Amino acid sequence: MSQIPFLAIVLTPLVILALATLLTWVERRLLGLWQDRHGPNRVGPGGLFQAVADGIKILFKQDWIPPFADKAIFVLAPTIGMMTVLLSFAAIPFTAWSSIVGTLNVGLLFILGMMGLGVYAVVLAGWASNSKYALLGGMRAAAQMISYEVFMGLSLLGVVMIAGSFNLHDIVMAQTHCWFILPQCLGFLVFLLAGIAETHRLPFDLPEGENELGAGFHTEYSGMKFGMFFIAEYAGIILISSLVTTLYLGGWQGPLLPAALWFLLKTTSVVIFFILLRAALPRPRYDQLMALGWKILLPLSLLNVTATGTILMLRAAG
Repeated sequence: MSQIPFLAIVLTPLVILALATLLTWVERRLLGLWQDRHGPNRVGPGGLFQAVADGIKILFKQDWIPPFADKAIFVLAPTIGMMTVLLSFAAIPFTAWSSIVGTLNVGLLFILGMMGLGVYAVVLAGWASNSKYALLGGMRAAAQMISYEVFMGLSLLGVVMIAGSFNLHDIVMAQTHCWFILPQCLGFLVFLLAGIAETHRLPFDLPEGENELGAGFHTEYSGMKFGMFFIAEYAGIILISSLVTTLYLGGWQGPLLPAALWFLLKTTSVVIFFILLRAALPRPRYDQLMALGWKILLPLSLLNVTATGTILMLRAAG
């Protein structure tokens, strides 16, 4: 039995990395379908091996460090980005019994803390590159991520208040009779928008806006270090989708099908929605992105906390 946690620690990051790599192919195929064009269809059945070909290309591509960069920090930045995302999965309960750290009492806080540390990756990448374009992209990314983490945390207060716990297992069990997406529809909307901004996904990919910044904070990166940023972004999509499933869609709970399959189906549905947003929406200006957060999402999240607290107090008094 002592080998089971060790195997979970070793296999979970490998599975997440494999899923993130596969997601690049899924995204291309779905974008091709929705935009009425061919996606990858040359390498393997349905272009399935295109993701493998891209991985091989990144592995063997020249890993160049600019002579004007701070080499130690330049290498450390993508490592931080990758590790914070992978560590966040340790507290996700995929079923009632499958979580690397077990029933962690502060599991939700642990994940928010790891996501907060991810800001260091983009800031250090932009600063260590010693490039004005990368630095500007890093500053944009830091402002965007720190701002939207505020709204993300506030949106989750309603879930914590209803469940009475930061334990993700307890939060899932509290949704046995009603998924939190119904009583917490406002918090769900704020969390989803904050999650899109946190992962730099379209339409909120301003830190990597090519029309202004080249490629944002990773402008000077190449080879596997760029690949780490790239895969970390797709792993972040899976992480946010898993959190949406756990916090608002009842987690692994569902009739007839096995628990793990329910979790997979719900998470996959949210991932597909992320991809659909890329196909459907244009990119706003940076000032519009920040205005959306501070002028709209912040009041909505505070309203959600106030309404939830009032209803709970009235129930307790009644």
